[in-house]
Amino acid sequence: MRHPTSSASVAILGAGNIGRAIAEGLVAAGSHAPGEVHVTRRHTERVADLAGRGFPVSSDNPGAVAACDTVIVAVQPQALDAVLADIAPHVDAGRHLLVSVVSGASIAAIRRHVGPDVAIVRAMPNTAVALRESMTCLAAEPAHAGALDRVAALFRAVGATLVVEEEHMVPATALCACGVAFFLRAVRAACQGGIEIGFHPDEALRMAAQTALGAAALVRDQGRHPEREIDSVTTPRGCTIAGLNEMEHRGFSSAFIKGITTSAVKAESLYADD
Repeated sequence: MRHPTSSASVAILGAGNIGRAIAEGLVAAGSHAPGEVHVTRRHTERVADLAGRGFPVSSDNPGAVAACDTVIVAVQPQALDAVLADIAPHVDAGRHLLVSVVSGASIAAIRRHVGPDVAIVRAMPNTAVALRESMTCLAAEPAHAGALDRVAALFRAVGATLVVEEEHMVPATALCACGVAFFLRAVRAACQGGIEIGFHPDEALRMAAQTALGAAALVRDQGRHPEREIDSVTTPRGCTIAGLNEMEHRGFSSAFIKGITTSAVKAESLYADD
């Protein structure tokens, strides 16, 4: 399935969870119309709803590359080599910008498939990109600073961005991408605690989610360290410090930290460059 070429169009190869979230986020942000976001998936019936909303959908990766100047590769690590081999003959270094959101795959490994001159940017968003609330880390080689600026502008439409050294992209996967699940587990635990102290499950979930959102906003919007905000709600012999001390006694912080570091180790091994 071929589509007319457009410099405003973005091809997303691999409309799984993160690829789909990026597609929906770009449209929700108003930076792209559905017709400008081409998505591919081997089983197109799984994204039939996107086709129904006007997204060009196909299983033809080379066709999507031909239609767009910006190509976001969002496949699973084990599928990356095959996808790159499929599209490499169609990637034009003078035209295409290649963005990889594949965990663990270095720019050097990608470059071995597509050649020495293609602009490649690594990006690590999270699924909150669909709601324009992603934390997206970005990295590129010094020679492609202009491409990095373009990709940063693309992802700023769907959340916050941070440029990091490439060596920090795997840790960024653990902290920002896996981190969504970690914080959601904390929200779930707060909800369960709320139920135990008497709230209906729906009420407890709403209260826990909004409280987590407010706590994060206090840090993000005021630029203050979390401990300063914690100090503002703890009083001597009060209920907050009693709860905090019990949580620390049970290993809350150490477990959270260990979860992040364990995910970082695992993320390092997800892509094996043959």
